Amino acid sequence: MTRPPRRRAWYIAGGTSLGVAALAGSHASALPSFFSKILPAAPAETADSFTAPLPPVLVTSRPMSFAPLVRQVIPAVVNIAITQGGGASEDKIPPQIRGTPLEKRYRDKMRHHQEEILGAGSGFIIDPSGYIVTNNHVVGNADKVTVSLTNGQELTAHIVGVDSLTDVAVIKVESPKPLPFVTWGDSRTVEVGDWILVAGNPFGFGSSVTAGIVSARGRDLGAGSLDDFIQLDAPINPGNSGGPAFNMRGQVVAVNAAIVSPTGGSVGIGFGIPSETVAPIVEELRHFGHVYHGWLGVTLDDGNGSVQIVDVDRNGPAMKSGLKAGDQVMAVAAHPVDTARALLRSVAAAKPGDTLAFSITRKGQPLSLAVKVGKRPANVDQ
Repeated sequence: MTRPPRRRAWYIAGGTSLGVAALAGSHASALPSFFSKILPAAPAETADSFTAPLPPVLVTSRPMSFAPLVRQVIPAVVNIAITQGGGASEDKIPPQIRGTPLEKRYRDKMRHHQEEILGAGSGFIIDPSGYIVTNNHVVGNADKVTVSLTNGQELTAHIVGVDSLTDVAVIKVESPKPLPFVTWGDSRTVEVGDWILVAGNPFGFGSSVTAGIVSARGRDLGAGSLDDFIQLDAPINPGNSGGPAFNMRGQVVAVNAAIVSPTGGSVGIGFGIPSETVAPIVEELRHFGHVYHGWLGVTLDDGNGSVQIVDVDRNGPAMKSGLKAGDQVMAVAAHPVDTARALLRSVAAAKPGDTLAFSITRKGQPLSLAVKVGKRPANVDQ
């Protein structure tokens, strides 16, 4: 295992929950082949935006307005309410709206449904047939999931699949008409300083948008071994968790996941799971309902420009493939790895049974090994 990171308290941006920030998964370096294995040929209207011709830039100069971008993407951003039978109770009123004019509207909404809301978040439609992406921590193990569209229409959704490791969930609604949808952008092209537009539909009160820039990449929040967040200075408000973060072409490059705040409100520091992580997970969930992550069974430590294997699990995939304690891993699948987390993300992006080419140094001598990836057991950190 890697050296334990510092632990901090993070607010999940789902509106009612306080907890440890969501996990983010796969490493970009392993993704091109991963995408090719997972993403099937898609209809023209839902073709993978990573390879499709780029749409025009909608915000080009300053002073500027984000209105053209907002008009294009906001119809695909939805509110997600998690409910179960019962009446609305005082202790279930989200603290962010208690004592504000929104509290009465919230109570009226719950009284109309005769249900008790347990959580609220956002999501976005990725297919006109009604597939919606959100966070796993938004939908959880809900008894009922209700989706509210920007036009006020409410639809009951069912959970297609969730991946707790990356905090990604896919739900589905049935609509008699094709629904507005958005497409993926490639987060690998996003640079620090790029403009970003964050959208959500908090608590079903209507859509909201905020704008800012990308502050940093590869952020580790200490939530797990696969942390790889994009830090955004566009405020992610409570209830916006699971909503999209857009580039200036109107493509989704991150999924809102967490905020850091001493009060529960936004202070302008938010984090999103990059699309390079989310998109392949979503496709697996859509087609199979679950995700199996790759696993090696090793204990790792960061070295100088390499990753050292400190220990290997007995009879684990690493041992069976010939990896040994003391080996230094220089590259995986011809992509250099310089941190333990980068290596773990590369392996997690692979399917169990895949073979990865490891370039290692053993006792000062370079060596190449074909390492067969195993299936990641539940509740493991490596």
